[in-house]
Amino acid sequence: MILLNNCLVLRFNLKMEVKDKKKHILDSAEKLFAMKGFEASTVREIADEANVNLAMISYYFGSKEKMMESLFQERMINTKLKVEQLLKNEHMPPFGKVEIMLDDYIKKVLENEAFYKILLCEQVMKKNLEIIRMLKELKLSYAAMFTDLVKEGQKKKVFKKNIDVLLALNTMTGTVTQIIINKEHYCEFNNIEVLQEEELKHFLHSKLFDHLKNIFKTILGYES
Repeated sequence: MILLNNCLVLRFNLKMEVKDKKKHILDSAEKLFAMKGFEASTVREIADEANVNLAMISYYFGSKEKMMESLFQERMINTKLKVEQLLKNEHMPPFGKVEIMLDDYIKKVLENEAFYKILLCEQVMKKNLEIIRMLKELKLSYAAMFTDLVKEGQKKKVFKKNIDVLLALNTMTGTVTQIIINKEHYCEFNNIEVLQEEELKHFLHSKLFDHLKNIFKTILGYES
């Protein structure tokens, strides 16, 4: 019995070690992809950044393209699951759910700036068809979930009719993404270059959340 327990513990520890190593490699790849671009980043550079050998990258991912796909799967799956759980909450009012969706998306982009720069580039270049497929599925799924939330608000007569769901979602993603891409310009224009990284994240989060909340009140016809 003791031997069996020890084997189970060892197996669990090995799984965790593999998971941690894969995450470490993906984090290193994400950093390089955001800084140099996917095409310009070599597998050797990723291995050097992660301080692992080339064989390990080949073993875990097979290719640079598969590594990019794993990165997108890792980053995107949590978004869908969190929204699904949010929509199941029967005690929260519809616009309260909208506020949480806005807050969560802004935080996610601010905390994973490198990934969202890669995501934007991949959508423009459209070279990895598997990533484009994943993004399309996620967008359709997210739009369907937001549609259900809008219908809930309409049923409770707190949202107006004839809401363009995709335009609403693009308003959210486009606004946040553009601020991140043009962050230096935004800081210079508002004279906040002196803010440290965490202070800047807090400032941008507050500004973006208030801005988008007001816009979504108009889009949804919501009166607080």
